Amino acid sequence: MALAKAVITIEHTGEEIPVMFNPEEYTLNKDNNFASQTIPGLRSPLLQFVNGNLRTLEMELLFDTYLPHTTEPKPPSDVREETQKIVKLLDIDSNLHAPPVLTISWASLQFRCVLARVSQRFIMFLPDGRPVRARLTVTFNEFIDVEREAKEVNLQTADFTKVHVVVRGETLSGIAGQFYEDPQLWRPIAIANGIADPRAIVVGQSLQIPSLPFIDPDTREVVV
Repeated sequence: MALAKAVITIEHTGEEIPVMFNPEEYTLNKDNNFASQTIPGLRSPLLQFVNGNLRTLEMELLFDTYLPHTTEPKPPSDVREETQKIVKLLDIDSNLHAPPVLTISWASLQFRCVLARVSQRFIMFLPDGRPVRARLTVTFNEFIDVEREAKEVNLQTADFTKVHVVVRGETLSGIAGQFYEDPQLWRPIAIANGIADPRAIVVGQSLQIPSLPFIDPDTREVVV
C-alpha cells in the first residue's frame, strides 16, 4: 500500500500542492506564557497564566529533479521551479492583502496555518550551475481567526478563567498589558467587572480577567 502523500492546500482557491517527497519527520511546538507577580509579604512571586501561544509546525522538504520520477525519461529541470511553489506562499495575495491561509494534510495531520519561514539549501547542481536538488526547512504558524475561534469554543457567555488582585500602582491598561500583552485591550476587563471609569480601581480589588475573544453579554458583540 502506497504511503499517503502530504498535501498543502491554499484555502481560498482550493489549489493543492503535493510535496515531492514526504518529510522524514515533523515537529509540532506549543507553549504557554506565564507572568510572575510580586506581592509584598510573600517569599516568592505568584505565577499566573497569561495566554497560550500559537502552535507551530516545522519540517524539512526534499526536492529532486535530477532522478526521474516518472516512467517517461526527460532531462533534469531546475529544481527552483518546484521549490518556488512553496516559497511563493509567503507572498501577499492581492485579494486577501495578506499571505494565504493554508491547510497541511498528511494522514491524521490536519493543520490550518500560514507559512512563516522558508530556508532553502541547494545541494546538487548540473554542469551549467543549475540546481537540481534542494532541501527546504519550513515553519508554519497555526492560523486562528476570531470568528472561527468563537464558534469552536461556543462562547455563549463571558469566559472568566483568571482572577487578578489589584496591587499598588497598577492601572487597568497595565493589567491588560500583563494578561493580553497589549495595554489597549483594557475594555474587556472593564466591561466584565462593571467598571465605568478605568482609573477607578483600588488596591485589593479582585478583577475577573476574561479570555479573548470576549463576548459582551449585553450586546453579544466581540470586544477587543
